[in-house]
Amino acid sequence: MNDKTRKMIVVCALLAFVFCMGGGLWILSKTGLDHGNDAVSAGIGLYFIGKAFFVGPMLLITAMKT
Repeated sequence: MNDKTRKMIVVCALLAFVFCMGGGLWILSKTGLDHGNDAVSAGIGLYFIGKAFFVGPMLLITAMKT
């Protein structure tokens, strides 16, 4: 894999992390964790935060491995 492609994958990994984390935090800021009747929205926010810690590093590991 050439250097240009590797740099693009690293940038995509960082963007994926930032957007997933930002989206999850935004959802949690709008719904909060203390609303008992809106547990699904809080779960979706937590899902996106967890996804940020999975997708971004996995793309970064893939870029560094190849």
